[in-house]
Amino acid sequence: MWSPAVTTAAPTPTGRDLPHPAREDIRLEEVLHALSDPMRLRIVCELAAASGELSCSQFELPVTKSTTTHHFRVLRESGVIRQIYRGTAKMNGLRRDDLDGLFPGLLDALLAAADRQAARTTGTA
Repeated sequence: MWSPAVTTAAPTPTGRDLPHPAREDIRLEEVLHALSDPMRLRIVCELAAASGELSCSQFELPVTKSTTTHHFRVLRESGVIRQIYRGTAKMNGLRRDDLDGLFPGLLDALLAAADRQAARTTGTA
């Protein structure tokens, strides 16, 4: 008796799936470039402080919507964040496990440095 073969093919992408680099394709220079911009570093700091994912609309950035979209795309394409649609919201999560696995201590050092810089510039140091 014939039975169909079981396949484990990846799910078919939809028009709403967003491309992300695989963990092994994340490059240090791309991560550092992504985090070199103050708005993108701000996004990452907010994600690191959050207990889970945040939607794009939860970020109050002093830039246009198209510029905000650009910043999220740079972070996603460099492997710093993961974006996924949940209903109509685009949710953002920090790829901490991937970054810590590839570059141990880098993310924590950058976040601590950003905190120190913020304290210096606001005079709370």
